[in-house]
Amino acid sequence: MSRDKNGIDLGPRRHPGQAAIRIALRAGFGFLRLIGPVHASNLAGAVTAAIGPFIGASKVADRNLTRALPDLTAAERKRIISAVWRNLGRNVGELPHLAALKRTASGPGWEFVGEGNLPPGQAIFFSAHIGNWEMILPIAAQMGLAVSGAYRRASNPAMEEAIQALRSTAHGADVTMFAKGAAGARAALSHLAQGGSLGLLIDQKMNDGIAAPFFGQMAMTATAPAQFALRFNLPLVPVRVERIGPARLRMICEPALDIPRTGDRTADIAAMTAALNLTVEGWVRAQPGTWLWLHRRWPKQQRAAGEAS
Repeated sequence: MSRDKNGIDLGPRRHPGQAAIRIALRAGFGFLRLIGPVHASNLAGAVTAAIGPFIGASKVADRNLTRALPDLTAAERKRIISAVWRNLGRNVGELPHLAALKRTASGPGWEFVGEGNLPPGQAIFFSAHIGNWEMILPIAAQMGLAVSGAYRRASNPAMEEAIQALRSTAHGADVTMFAKGAAGARAALSHLAQGGSLGLLIDQKMNDGIAAPFFGQMAMTATAPAQFALRFNLPLVPVRVERIGPARLRMICEPALDIPRTGDRTADIAAMTAALNLTVEGWVRAQPGTWLWLHRRWPKQQRAAGEAS
């Protein structure tokens, strides 16, 4: 299978629509690579900030903000949604540059805060779609941490292929990505059994999870982090990548969560999952414009106080 310099498959495809998408992605990511990480981040961020508020997902974001932060005015919600789209666009613009972003004191690259909080052995690292979450595993790989991750497949095959190729280039050979699902869960268990660590994004709705508080409302939340932590007796360590500027990022590692393990597995999973959500909620409250409010986090029937039925 031949690939171009962006890691995108160039081989023939039977579906003409997917072939056209692959060509467009190859050209788009190639251009973003050509103009450098800062210009790519600025350009993509400006485009999504201009277009995003008119896309249907912005209505989802507005409803989410109304539920979670009911004291916000309509103008404040609008500003946050614009910032969300800009941050998302910056992440897209930075995708072709993930492998090139290194630990630096200034300029394009990343810095690390809380290195003393890194556990000496295995851990379950958890994070959220905040800042540039795509840099979590590349930073871990550059620091020599044996951390692999899970991901949700993109609905479009061409987009999935392009993104995974760019991620693979940035992560290196020692990082494995497990697709969400039964097979991915089994592979993740095997990885942990062999001494590896996992990095998981825990802020998307999981219908097969459990209901746990998030911004004062019950949200279906993945239990995998808690289950893995209990099964292998591992710490749950919060990490996130804050955006300082275009292609300038800060990885923050917080102390492992201090949650008593009582031996009651069901109760312990519920307590751990609630603590994960509370941690993410704190991050989002501090920087609401950098979290991905665009997905349906709460059940449709739940409505904020005063929201029209």
